[in-house]
Amino acid sequence: MSYSGRPAESFEFKKILYRKENGRAYVTFNRPEVLNAVDGETLVELNAAFQDASWDDGVAVLVLTGAGDRAFCTGADVKEQAEEFVGRPGAYWKWMGLFVEVHERLRNLGKPTIARLNGMVVGGGNEFNLSCDLAIAAEHVTIRHVGAARGSVAAAGATQFLPLLLGERRAREMLMLCEPIDARKALDWGLVNQVVPLAQLDAAVGHMADKLVAKLPECIRYTKQQLNFWRDLSWHLTIGHARDWLSIHNLSPEVAEGMRAFVEKRPVDYDRVRSNETHREE
Repeated sequence: MSYSGRPAESFEFKKILYRKENGRAYVTFNRPEVLNAVDGETLVELNAAFQDASWDDGVAVLVLTGAGDRAFCTGADVKEQAEEFVGRPGAYWKWMGLFVEVHERLRNLGKPTIARLNGMVVGGGNEFNLSCDLAIAAEHVTIRHVGAARGSVAAAGATQFLPLLLGERRAREMLMLCEPIDARKALDWGLVNQVVPLAQLDAAVGHMADKLVAKLPECIRYTKQQLNFWRDLSWHLTIGHARDWLSIHNLSPEVAEGMRAFVEKRPVDYDRVRSNETHREE
């Protein structure tokens, strides 16, 4: 078995784009027709790309981005969730395992990572942003979580990492109100490192990558490992429980209503859900 990387084109990915050049690996969510949402096949491909970039000694930096300029990533593919997982906690548990594995690989790549935020960043998309070391956003970007409004909980990265990154009050505001944070506010809050016009995004990412390439690989790897301490602690104390709870939660009427509302393109009926919960308690 070879522990070196393969030519990027040899993977023949269908849901992502992958290329390597000049010491950089570029991984792109390539589902613009669904705003770069991720399904199970996408997670499998991401796992393979991240492992390859980690093992390839010619790669010094990884850049993660989305196709087009509308979305970086909007989290889980709601169509797949509605068709495959609602009422099937065992199936969702398997999907969640892939999601956990992807983030473990990304955070433990052994090399610095840059999130190139080219469009909206939603839910699990922000968890990909958070799993990267650094982030540069185009000025039209918004970042938000919608789980509490749609039937999920941001328990696979956001609830662990946002309090560390933003502080408790801002993390609670973002996760409970589910309102979009614009790029300038994201910069002020520390969600991103830079904000630039879209036309300057590639140059800004390239400039940051140049700085990271000009670092000693072992030293930067261990710096990353030490910086990950608090995130790893909170993640490993909670992620197994989160995986099981989110799977079982797929049996909840909240999830059913949230998914139906999405498919039917209507607002969630929060009053009806709350009334049903009250009725059960009585």
